[in-house]
Parts: sequence; C-alpha cells; structure tokens
Amino acid sequence: MEERISREELVKIYNIEITFFDELVDCGLLEVQTENDVRYLMYEDLPAFERFTNWHYDLEINLPGLEVINDMLQKMTDLKQKNRDLLAKLSAISDRYEDI
Repeated sequence: MEERISREELVKIYNIEITFFDELVDCGLLEVQTENDVRYLMYEDLPAFERFTNWHYDLEINLPGLEVINDMLQKMTDLKQKNRDLLAKLSAISDRYEDI
C-alpha cells in the first residue's frame, strides 16, 4: 500500500483551513483517495500541496491564481522537455551528416 496522509492530519500539521484543501481537490490541483469517507493525499503529492499552501498563505495568492501559476509551470516543464527532445534529434541528425 502506498504511503498517504489524511486530510484531517494535513489540516492540523500545516495549520490550514479544511476548505482550502477541499478547494484544491475540487479544482483539480490535488488528487486524493477516499476510503471510508476519509480523504487521503498520497505522500508523492505532498510537494505540490506544500507549494500551493505556501503560495496561498505566504504570498496571498487566491485559488484562481494558483490554477494559473500551476498551469503555466506545467506548460514550461512540457516545453523544456520538448526542447530537450528536439535538441537530441538535431544532435542525432547532425551526427549523421558529420559521418558522411
């Protein structure tokens, strides 16, 4: 079984409002597992949760802002990967022409 932490534990540990956690889930920023009416966050998703919590409480970014920032960061990550892929293809093509 994967490691996970309940919503209630997160609320206590991070001293956040339970509605904030639920809003993150409702808008799709976090995915949870539900068992016996208890919502659980997987440990692998804790960094994202902590990032959203810090942005919201420390930087006072509202939920729509979190969604926009998260979307832009994901697009940047995707573009960086596409760039690496293209550079690898270009390098392979360049290597072939050097051999001729």
